[in-house]
Amino acid sequence: MILAAGLGTRLRPLTDDRPKALVEVAGRTLLEITLSRLRSVGVGEVIVNVHHFADMIADYLKKNGNFGMRIEVSREVVLLDTGGGLKKAAWFLLEGATQEEEPFLLHNVDVISTIDLKRMVRFHRERGALATLAVQDRETSRYLLFDENNRLCGRRAGRDQAPEMVRPSPQVQALAFSGIHVISPRLLPLMTEQGVFSIIVSYLRLAGQGEKLSAFRADEYYWRDLGKPENVAQVAEDVMQQVIRL
Repeated sequence: MILAAGLGTRLRPLTDDRPKALVEVAGRTLLEITLSRLRSVGVGEVIVNVHHFADMIADYLKKNGNFGMRIEVSREVVLLDTGGGLKKAAWFLLEGATQEEEPFLLHNVDVISTIDLKRMVRFHRERGALATLAVQDRETSRYLLFDENNRLCGRRAGRDQAPEMVRPSPQVQALAFSGIHVISPRLLPLMTEQGVFSIIVSYLRLAGQGEKLSAFRADEYYWRDLGKPENVAQVAEDVMQQVIRL
């Protein structure tokens, strides 16, 4: 699933006349780049949630023949946030499932990375996790807290704020989430939250109940959030300098 329903307000003026999914970097839209990344690791079926300029995204996919993939569009009349959006799209992610533990990827449309998705899926399977989150040791406004076994145990806003702990741990690592998840389908019926909610709320509640939510350390990989115009410009420069290939 690609999360693409956000308003992209931080990206203005680039999003004055288009959704953030159709903002271009080095001549390619963020949606095309994300789809290509997923296709390169064997993903052939994708659902994309939409809200802002929803018809523009649907028309773009149709015009491009869904980039050779099966793509469904999940329209949100009201923005449902990451958890609500995933819950609405659960029908697609459970459709025809023959193995309860066959995981799926959840990917923000506005992040660019070289994170090894196949390696991340293998890590998730080996750990037997409910969900695995790609994280890095970098500065951010909100941190997730993990114990010495890389299991989620809380969160914290900023470096100096008091932590919100859901599981006791004598020592925690404060890490920045990268907007890429590997999720076991059994998470979906466990999401009891309703309406508009962040998936992190579900993760924290379930971690507190003893479920395994794991950190996949992605420090070695290129990663950039494209939430601001200057970040888009930086990725375009990185492509020109061959720091990253899209």
